[in-house]
Parts: sequence; C-alpha cells; structure tokens
Amino acid sequence: MKHILTGLGAIAALCCGMVTAQAATRTLYVGMNGGAMEKTYSEHVFKAFEKANDVKIVVVPGTSSDILAKSLAARAKPQLHLMFLDDGLMYRAIRMGLCERQPASTNTKKLYPQAHIENDMATGVTMSMTGIGYNTKIFKEKGWAPPTSWQDLGDPKYKGKVVFQSIPSSTFGLHGFLMLNRIRGGNESNVEPGFKAWPQTVGPNVLEYVSNSAKLSEMVQSGEAAVFPFTPSMTTIFQSRGLPVAYAPPKEGAVVLMVAQCVIANNTEQELSQKLAAYLLSVDAQKAALEGGSYNPTNTDVAATGKAGQELAQMKEYLKTAVTVDWAQINQNRSNWDRQWNRQVER
Repeated sequence: MKHILTGLGAIAALCCGMVTAQAATRTLYVGMNGGAMEKTYSEHVFKAFEKANDVKIVVVPGTSSDILAKSLAARAKPQLHLMFLDDGLMYRAIRMGLCERQPASTNTKKLYPQAHIENDMATGVTMSMTGIGYNTKIFKEKGWAPPTSWQDLGDPKYKGKVVFQSIPSSTFGLHGFLMLNRIRGGNESNVEPGFKAWPQTVGPNVLEYVSNSAKLSEMVQSGEAAVFPFTPSMTTIFQSRGLPVAYAPPKEGAVVLMVAQCVIANNTEQELSQKLAAYLLSVDAQKAALEGGSYNPTNTDVAATGKAGQELAQMKEYLKTAVTVDWAQINQNRSNWDRQWNRQVER
C-alpha cells in the first residue's frame, strides 16, 4: 500500500510539473497576411524562435487593412503583440499611437535605409517593389514584347486585357496610379493629372478592377488578365503555382514596397514581443523567409545561393532604379482620393 501511495504521489508530482511547464509557455499573437506569408513564416521562420524561447506564436491572418482595424478597435486592451502591415498603412498605425519604438540592435544596424520607419517605430521585414506583371502565355500567343513602361498600360493593343487593383484597397494599384500620375506631371500632393488622363489612357483598357491577388490569380489562370501592376515577389509565388507570369521593371522606376512590423503598444508581453521583432530582422530569420517563400530581405547581410540567391541578386538590381513615394502626403489625402476613385473610375 505504501508503495502504491508513493507511486501515486510521484505521478501527481509529475502531472503538476507538466501543468507548470505548460503554463510557462507563453503565446504571442501576430497579425499578418494569410496565405503564402502565413505559411512561410509559420513553417520556416517562427519555429526557431518558438523553440529557443518556449513560446507559441499564433498568426491572426488578414489583409493589412483588416489587421490595422483590429488593432485600432482593441487599442485599450491589445489582443495582438506584433503586426505586419504594408508600409503605407504602417505610417498610419504609427500616427494612431499603435506602435512601440524598437530599440537599436545589431540587426537594425544592418537594414536598408528604407526599412527604418519613423525612427524605428516600425521596421521593414521584407522588401519588394511594384512594377508590371504580365501573362507570358498571352504575350507569346500575341507576339507581344514585354512591357517596358508604366505608360504601356494605356497602349490600345491591351484593350480589355489590363487588370488594375483598386487604389482604396491595394498598394499595388495605388503605386501604379501614382507613377502614371507622375508621368503626367503630378506628385503625391497633386493627383489631378492622373485622374484627368485616366479616361483617355489606362481606363479604356481595364477589364476589371480587383481588390486582391487571389482574384488576379484566377484571371491569369483563365487567360483574362494580360498585364497588371505587380511585384517580383508575387511573380515568384504565382510561378510556383504554375501560373504563366513574368515581371517587367518599368523604365520610369518601380516603387519600393515593404511589409513592415511594429510591436503593439501596451501589449501584455512587451519584452518578448521586442525580442521577436529583433529576431525577425536577423540574417537567419530573413534568409529562411527568402528560401522558404521568396520574401526578399531588408537585412543587407543576408546571402543565399541557388534559386534564392538569384532572386536576391535580381532584387538588388531592381532597387538601383526603384523610387519611393511620400507616404506622409499620401495618407493625408488618401481618403479623398479613394472617394474620387470610386466616383470617377470604378463607377
């Protein structure tokens, strides 16, 4: 009997120890794009941090607009610890007071200059640029040369074959519109040249305005979409799915596009959240994202071989002619532009 009681006591102690160990495992909630990004980070990037820090990372998927809205709604009692947003929306999140400054580290010192946002209130975790994507199957059948300019989107031969992302919901579409506006003499404080020229240039060629890449993927697959604003990273992802897509850098320059991260202000795990943010800027994390999902790094020390190395070299080449946009000016005026777009373009 004594032995039985001793054994039961040992089992109870073991169970208590297991409960204590389980209770010690903390959870971090990260808001980010679902689909390819969620898969890449969950399978290739987060696991090393989880193991090293006895933490579980749970992705809360959604578009950048969705994640920003959730964070704003819960600002009094944050539910997320870290969020990924397109760089334009990240500037808005910072102005809303949703982000906590990230301290300087070995990793932040290795970032491209463009990856430091508002004195590291946010930092870029992956960098690409918006240029022109095209359907190689259609172009081959038609005998068309690849596009070389943003103005090619207005070429009459593409009538009914251009798919353009809605600027109220897509950074790709916004970048494309702003570059066409610049070509017409406008800038981020004056978009009237772009709106004025639209009905005579790109507008007549547009088959459909779409809000996301999932819809664009369907239209490429069906042969409806021939040319559209796009990024090298998404081109690689589409190609991995067997879609006939290629990327063309416009001669006027592609537009730098980043996905940035910010540590949510006043969250319940500030120290651990900052540690995760610092890790996501490391060579190891960014190389894993590059090799696992073609997400180009913002850490200048990342190196790779094979296919990933080729993608990295190409990205660096594209960056030489890439341009940036004035997000402070854009965000000041964007709600007005969205209304004008809905009223004049997507009527």
